Amino acid sequence: MEIPLKSLPGGRAAASGNMMTQSDLDLKEMALKEDLKFYFMNPCEKYRARGQIPWKLALQILKILMVTTQLVFFGLSNQLVVSFKEENTVAFKHLFLKGYSGTDEDDYSCSIYTQQDAYDSIFYVINQYRNLKNISLGTLGYEHEESGLKICKQQYKRGTMLPSNDTLNIDVSTETECILLKPKELTGKKAELKLNSSFFSLEFYRLIQVEISFKLKGIALQTIHARELPDCYAFQNTITFNNRAHSGKMKVYFDSDTDIQECKDWHIFSSVLQKNTQYILVFDGFVILSCLASLILCTRSIVLAWRLQKRFVNFFLEKHKRRVCYADRLEFLNGWYVLVIISDVMTIIGSILKMEIKAKNLTSYDVCSILLGTSTLFVWVGVIRYLGYFQTYNVLILTMQASLPKVLRFCCCAGMIYLGYTFCGWIVLGPYHEKFEDLNTVAECLFSLVNGDDMFATFAQIQEKSSLVWMFSRLYLYSFISLFIYMILSLFIALITDSYDTIKKYQQSGFPATDLHEFLKDHSSAGYRKDRNSFPLICCCRRQQSDDNLILIN
Repeated sequence: MEIPLKSLPGGRAAASGNMMTQSDLDLKEMALKEDLKFYFMNPCEKYRARGQIPWKLALQILKILMVTTQLVFFGLSNQLVVSFKEENTVAFKHLFLKGYSGTDEDDYSCSIYTQQDAYDSIFYVINQYRNLKNISLGTLGYEHEESGLKICKQQYKRGTMLPSNDTLNIDVSTETECILLKPKELTGKKAELKLNSSFFSLEFYRLIQVEISFKLKGIALQTIHARELPDCYAFQNTITFNNRAHSGKMKVYFDSDTDIQECKDWHIFSSVLQKNTQYILVFDGFVILSCLASLILCTRSIVLAWRLQKRFVNFFLEKHKRRVCYADRLEFLNGWYVLVIISDVMTIIGSILKMEIKAKNLTSYDVCSILLGTSTLFVWVGVIRYLGYFQTYNVLILTMQASLPKVLRFCCCAGMIYLGYTFCGWIVLGPYHEKFEDLNTVAECLFSLVNGDDMFATFAQIQEKSSLVWMFSRLYLYSFISLFIYMILSLFIALITDSYDTIKKYQQSGFPATDLHEFLKDHSSAGYRKDRNSFPLICCCRRQQSDDNLILIN
């Protein structure tokens, strides 16, 4: 008589169910280990294991070449724009500033010391503007007939000043008065009436500044020689005669804001020029397609890694009844893929802008330069990932990862001392040293001192008008240099050296084992590796390494 298994106390049915559950768990664990081991392989090992062609690796190599070539083309084009702006600015200074020597004086262009020189300089600008088309060598013109030369003078409302009697009576509130001289008016009798008006009778003891502004148009023809379509430019020029200090020295500032605009109506008879533009637009289109493919592949890899992490966390919780540590979870977050995705997005946007600029539909050179330049930087930094597959080159990446937290904490502490020296130098040495006149200049000066640059000039340029300040400057500079170069900088280097020594020791004796390492330690991937006779990439023909010293490559 047969007895059902379920009727037996603690019967075989339950034992059989437990055996099946344990068998399923073992199969699940084996499959998970194989997927994990495969995920942390480099592209060549993946090809040997499962025959998976490293598309992302090939695409990244192709993308590096294409993005760099695109950047070089755009850089050469942008170089023409920059040179045109700079050369026009220099030409404007020689055209409109009387007595300009060709070299700026500090942060201003030139200076005036007499009242007659002030009048001569102001009327010189007016005469040059009136005769612009007859004297200028460039392709310049007025914006339109209704625009013109705008002259504004700012002065105190009223007051009297007798320096000999130390007497001052002045209303500090200011008033601004302006006059507009149109190109047509400058050629008629009406211009003489305006130029002889009381507006140009300046009371220099009340005068704060005189500002002359005008707008000019120009066309850059030099781009045609580089087989590119020309750009149209608008130059907003401002000449400021600054008398705020009332020190007997009137500083003359020249500022030119350049705006690239679309040419409204242009006809160029050249088939070569148009074909060259079309070829570059097609190349930019291929760059966008390659970056789009890279973006899709890297996004897919991040999604698959997130799913694999979720499987591992759930399995570990089911089998060991505890959660996976945060460090092991971060192993599944591939920072290189994130960097590539950011680079691809910036390249796609920058390439679209570049195509619009090339077709003369947009003129956003600065935005396009930032996007393409940053994306190319990220692309080349991403090459380090593939060098990291070799143990010799991987030292740099591992050292940076290990030292980064300690370096950031150290920089926070050192930054407090640095800010203290910055504020102290600005408030004490600012009136006596040109490198300490504002906070930004002080920070740059101190940073150059940390790197051992321009030390003697910093010591020598301090003015000896105050003995107390001179002695303080010596104490200030010697203490800063001694503290930062001999102590803080040495400690900074020691932190990185310590991390490097730790990584070298780990590479020799093995890295600290985590739950993820222990989980993969007993698993051998030899069972599903396939030997390949040949592969186009040399790196995929290397000798297979054992799994004794497993380093997770992510």
